[in-house]
Amino acid sequence: MTDNHIIEKELSYRIMAAAFAVHNKLGPGYPEKVYDEAMDRELPLHGVTVESQKKITLMYDGKPLSEFVLDKVVDGRVILELKAVSKILPIYQQQALSYLKATGLQLAIVINFGASRVQSSRVVYTKGKAFVPKTFPELREPPVTLD
Repeated sequence: MTDNHIIEKELSYRIMAAAFAVHNKLGPGYPEKVYDEAMDRELPLHGVTVESQKKITLMYDGKPLSEFVLDKVVDGRVILELKAVSKILPIYQQQALSYLKATGLQLAIVINFGASRVQSSRVVYTKGKAFVPKTFPELREPPVTLD
């Protein structure tokens, strides 16, 4: 995956700049809700719009099946899944992938504020394929397929 093929590259950098600002101001150790509220304040300072706790309904045969609540949707294009845990686990990436499938969006970023440094994982879903590079700064490495 080259720099030219990074989905929502500029928006991703703005999102991560906001996450770093929040983590630099607060540090680790707070509940997820604190970081969620801080990101609501910080993201607009980076020139993006944010919808918090967005509800989506999964449909099955034209009927509602289940409802999800997304932590954040940025500029209507990127799902943010926020965590305050010791490390990002594959289950969080799988959760983000299910949100992408349900919404038709292509990119979710799982951001963890619970460690000594911000951790992030991009989850990409395009054309029926899912990719999860190791971490945000290592986007130049080949992706790992979840299938």
